[in-house]
Amino acid sequence: MKPICPVYVGFGMLTPVTIMVVEQLPAHNTGALVKEVSEFVFDDAAIIACLLRQWEMPTAMIGTAVGDDIRGHILAQQLEAWGVQGEVRHSREIRTPWEVDVSDETGARTYFWERAPQVLNTLDTADLSLLEGARLLYVDWYDGDHILRAMDEALRLGVSVFLNFEHGHADPGLLEHYGSRATICQAVTDAAQQGEVPPLEVAQKLLKSGVQTALITMAGEGCLAVHGSQAVRVHAPSVHAVDGCGAGATFSAGFIYGHLQGWDLEESARFATAAASLKVTRPGLQMFPITEINAMAALLPVEHPAGADQPRR
Repeated sequence: MKPICPVYVGFGMLTPVTIMVVEQLPAHNTGALVKEVSEFVFDDAAIIACLLRQWEMPTAMIGTAVGDDIRGHILAQQLEAWGVQGEVRHSREIRTPWEVDVSDETGARTYFWERAPQVLNTLDTADLSLLEGARLLYVDWYDGDHILRAMDEALRLGVSVFLNFEHGHADPGLLEHYGSRATICQAVTDAAQQGEVPPLEVAQKLLKSGVQTALITMAGEGCLAVHGSQAVRVHAPSVHAVDGCGAGATFSAGFIYGHLQGWDLEESARFATAAASLKVTRPGLQMFPITEINAMAALLPVEHPAGADQPRR
């Protein structure tokens, strides 16, 4: 049977990850008892592809090449098992990178990752044909200018571009470079998500750069979603955090799911906030059912701030 054309295509790094859950990080040069261990495929583009598959959406991944080694072949098998379309390229010239994430019960995560330039450079030769017929491309700003080719091809094909920008908007050059190519942009107020910069100010800056929809996440405080003159402030529920690893990607997946279903801004932002909130309550990246997420989403407090609209260039 011919695969269904993917509606979501992720573009970026492919990395096997080991996620360890501890009660708290140990002091330097000491240890901690690991409570849970799980393995998955990172980075965020791949996480989202796998999460959306759990909600029965056809997805694909255009990723970096991986090594012709055990870790690289296991990664390819994992993506195939999840039903994520796309070829995983193996090369004897590189070694498959690895990431280790340590999540503690404050909701924080400490990560150790490899991002060798020779691995990232393989994005420049990746086949972009999966974008034909897709509805949304996802890219991460930390993959650098390697994402521009995919963004430009998506725009040429009329495919929406979702950019995970994090705190990259603080750099005016990056904001102009990437923001003008993005349809939807997810960002944080500052590197530590401490709210030192007002979220509405960040959203207005993104809209001015050419972004159509700005999503500002504030960790346990919820999010602000802005589209034109519409603004929705969704407050996150109080939950017991066990594993914060992948919470941001889960928010992205939740919003993308709603967007591709044709939901309005508030419904998509509610669903994304609820999905991310539920995700941190248990280790790993096994998603909660849509019905359970919607039940929480319906109860979340929401405000509608004024003053969102900004002229675009």
